[in-house]
Amino acid sequence: MRKLIFIVVLSATFTCLYAQNKEFKINLNESGSQYLKANFTAQVWTRYTDNNPGTTINGVTEKETFDVGLRRVRLQLMGKVADKVFLYTQFGINNFGYNTARKPGLFFHDVVTEYQPTKKLIHIGAGLTGWSGFSRYAAPSAGNILGYDAPLYQQSTNDVNDQFLRKLSVYAKGKINKFDYRLALSKPMMVDASITAVKPLNINSDFSYNAPKLQTSGYLMYQFLDEESNVTPYMVGTYLGKKKVLTLGVGFQYQPDAMWHITDTVSKTVVHQKLLNVGVDVFYEQPIKNNGSTLTVYAAAAKTDYGKNYIRNNGALNPANANSGNTLSGGGNVFAMYGTGNTLFAQVGYLLPKKNNPDKNRIQPYADVTLCKYDRLKSNTTMWDIGFNWLIDGQRSKISLNYQSRPIVNQVSLKQTAQKGMVVVQFQIAI
Repeated sequence: MRKLIFIVVLSATFTCLYAQNKEFKINLNESGSQYLKANFTAQVWTRYTDNNPGTTINGVTEKETFDVGLRRVRLQLMGKVADKVFLYTQFGINNFGYNTARKPGLFFHDVVTEYQPTKKLIHIGAGLTGWSGFSRYAAPSAGNILGYDAPLYQQSTNDVNDQFLRKLSVYAKGKINKFDYRLALSKPMMVDASITAVKPLNINSDFSYNAPKLQTSGYLMYQFLDEESNVTPYMVGTYLGKKKVLTLGVGFQYQPDAMWHITDTVSKTVVHQKLLNVGVDVFYEQPIKNNGSTLTVYAAAAKTDYGKNYIRNNGALNPANANSGNTLSGGGNVFAMYGTGNTLFAQVGYLLPKKNNPDKNRIQPYADVTLCKYDRLKSNTTMWDIGFNWLIDGQRSKISLNYQSRPIVNQVSLKQTAQKGMVVVQFQIAI
């Protein structure tokens, strides 16, 4: 009962403060240097999917699917709980659809304690955290994505040896003049406890079931114009013209003996290989005119090494559960998202001029393309999106309409032979 009363009082307090200040925040001292702040984000998908060839649901062929799902539901709590001590935690659910388990348990995405001995130069923290990765959107800010979703290939080990991109890590991050850096030393999670299927040991590389060795990662970014926040690891996809940003970033991710395969099916000699991903990217956002129109551009190049001929399919909120066709991609909306090879990604968005209120009823068209050249495949693959955001009230309330065209790879020829489409209407609430 005491816990219930505490929660009710806390919720009422946050609601009152939000009504006054447009944010959930409680000051813990008179100066406000110590505080607690809460954020909530929900993204609901209504979707039509032209399923991959051979898709079945409970054994029945289904060429197309209409469904509704919860892509992300997140609650964040953060704050300075003492001088030089920062707390950050985030919990929620992801990818809850009609074919997932009922009453999913909320799980922690982040639980971080951070010591801040200096104002900007260095902050040191530990916990379950997204301070890792080799590129800007290895940890995207869910409530500020430019498109309807992030470029998920940059979350390179998502749910294989981490928890939805987060790892148990110690990290250091900070700013040196125009440079912004993050370095992390992580203990990857055991692969045999993953909810993502890892193939049995075979002639093509996959994640090793052995006890994982430590993983190191880092990302260094030079900020030519306005400074971006590094309070949390999550990088913004668009500021809607409120900042002038130009950044150049380079990053890496390395884990020895993370992968394994056998040389052949006769001798079955086991070969262990490293995981090494490197990337370079550039982000640019600039108001074009005084009327609020804003151009947003992002481009990234990555060289990913998961060992010999590694390929992993993925599709957000997959509407299917099986496939009986001859596609390497599998059933539903999945496609070859991760692999050993090279990936190019480009995205552009344009916020149309404002009329009256700068935050309300704005339209933001966007488009992106992902080009992959994976060692195992005999042809390149292409995935692209086109859509627009209707910003009802900035990022607090927006509706996104997106069409995605994904590659279909033949299991025999290992070539892209077709494209399949998916239409998503996403409704986002962020407070």
